[in-house]
Amino acid sequence: MSEKKEKTKRHLVKEHPESYSYEPDSIYPPGAELHFIEERYEIIDGIRYDCSPSPTLKHQLLVTQLWNELHGTCHATGTIIVAPMDVHFDENNVVQPDLIYVTNENASILKTRIEGVPDLLIEILSPSTGEHDKVRKKALYERFGVPEYWIVDIHHRTIDQFALRDGAYALERTYDSTGTVLSERFPCVAVQTGKLFSPLDKYE
Repeated sequence: MSEKKEKTKRHLVKEHPESYSYEPDSIYPPGAELHFIEERYEIIDGIRYDCSPSPTLKHQLLVTQLWNELHGTCHATGTIIVAPMDVHFDENNVVQPDLIYVTNENASILKTRIEGVPDLLIEILSPSTGEHDKVRKKALYERFGVPEYWIVDIHHRTIDQFALRDGAYALERTYDSTGTVLSERFPCVAVQTGKLFSPLDKYE
């Protein structure tokens, strides 16, 4: 196997075939020092998927910009949270979306973790998570009834906006770097994509 192919293989989301369920007490054993615990993973349909490698600089800048944009217009109507934060759908499905929006009407799901279905979930694509976010997690969010799901593509500087209609996701619109993301469900949303992506220019 070539060095390039081997490197790509190492960076893919790793699936563990054995069955997993969410057990909070087992993640941080008694007496464990948190700075030694480096694993991040998600559980989908009882299968564990490792979240590695760590997010890139551009990824984290974009998460910060998204939080700023949404908080600027939606802080009065809900809570905006960035990863890592567990969204606990059930014992066999626990994920850590990049950004989470929970309306005030839905605030009862906000515990020490999120226990229930958020109103909007956003994932930022990376080479290691593309298929995971676009296929596996999209199907999961659709199944549990997440009203709106955005997939942000750093490389192409686009945002795919999916909305739940009759139990299935419909692509509402794909935004490029010159538009403003609006939401029929959430009137407070007004994300200017040019402002969102422009901080990445200095790192090209």
